[in-house]
Amino acid sequence: MGAPQQAWMEQIAKVCDTLNQGVILNDSGKRVVYANAIFLDMIQMNAGQLLGRPAADLFPAEDVPRLLELIRQREVRGRARYEFYIPQADGGHLPVVVTSRQIQDPEGNTFAVVTATDISEQKRAETELRSANEQLMARQRQMQEELLLAERVQQSLAPRSLRWGGISVEAHYQPAWSVGGDYGLVLPSEDHLDVLVCDVSGHGISSALVANRIYSETMAQMERSVELGAMLRHLNHFVVTNLANSTFFFTAAALRLDRGCRSLQFAGAGHPPAMLLRRGEAPRLLESRSGLLGLFEDAVDAEATIESSVEPGDRVLIYTDGLTENFNEAQEMLGVEGLREIARAAADQPLAGMKRQILEQVAAWRSGPATDDVSVVLVEIP
Repeated sequence: MGAPQQAWMEQIAKVCDTLNQGVILNDSGKRVVYANAIFLDMIQMNAGQLLGRPAADLFPAEDVPRLLELIRQREVRGRARYEFYIPQADGGHLPVVVTSRQIQDPEGNTFAVVTATDISEQKRAETELRSANEQLMARQRQMQEELLLAERVQQSLAPRSLRWGGISVEAHYQPAWSVGGDYGLVLPSEDHLDVLVCDVSGHGISSALVANRIYSETMAQMERSVELGAMLRHLNHFVVTNLANSTFFFTAAALRLDRGCRSLQFAGAGHPPAMLLRRGEAPRLLESRSGLLGLFEDAVDAEATIESSVEPGDRVLIYTDGLTENFNEAQEMLGVEGLREIARAAADQPLAGMKRQILEQVAAWRSGPATDDVSVVLVEIP
């Protein structure tokens, strides 16, 4: 090595010794002719063990083709940047980002300046993040499976369309989320037909779980043909005693028709008014006499039940507030009166068509997607 080249090498070494990265200098034969202290620490060798050796000799045979290809790309482009590793004396692999650039000494000889930045902490974080993501994905798949089951359970609580004697029932249920807090029952017995719609506050799985539990109590009461007011009192007492929460409540509307269809009984608690529709007349509202359920023991009125005569062709509409609490682009709420007009206009349709028209008209009024669960039950008297 001539004096000019020796002086040049010393200048290169002074600069590289100040860097916070590992640096080596390779000659045109790809032999290591210089390594700074940081690189020697990375590779766990001293200068005597490293200098003069071809860089490829430091790597396992299976990784040499990849290394030589990266070196070839540098030779073609004049520079390169890539992720690789430094083989350590103890058998470890230190992950690094490698940057390399070709330079010439004063005599025109070609060298490669190769820097290595330790990215082991980054790789460790990536591995931990990958593991965490895999766990999250597994948990998400589990939750999706559980949610699908919850949806099937929730759909089992939806009111059903049916015919009982001459009475026709059309029902619809749509949760705002995959599961919701509405449930309904259409339950025929030997001498009467019971219809109930319930709206549990909130949305999602917690509301659906509560709705499921109240549904079971409701079913037991209806199967025993308990008077409607007494049934509401039982449901209220059950929730206050077992599920009480200051932010939780539910509403309900229940209808009972005897087989002769001469009269109906209605009982509501904190629920939007049901509508009794008769040809040629404005829909009559059947108002709730009792308050919100699940908060106070005395929520159900002593005269909770309304009795009304019915005529052939009469229809009764029971629904949850997901139908009325909808807003248009002007932020005007449809409300009970808006729904009343929609129901009146649709009343000349067959029962299934009336249900469909009501839902379509409400959707046309609403700006944006539904934000609350929707339950609808239409009953027609023969």
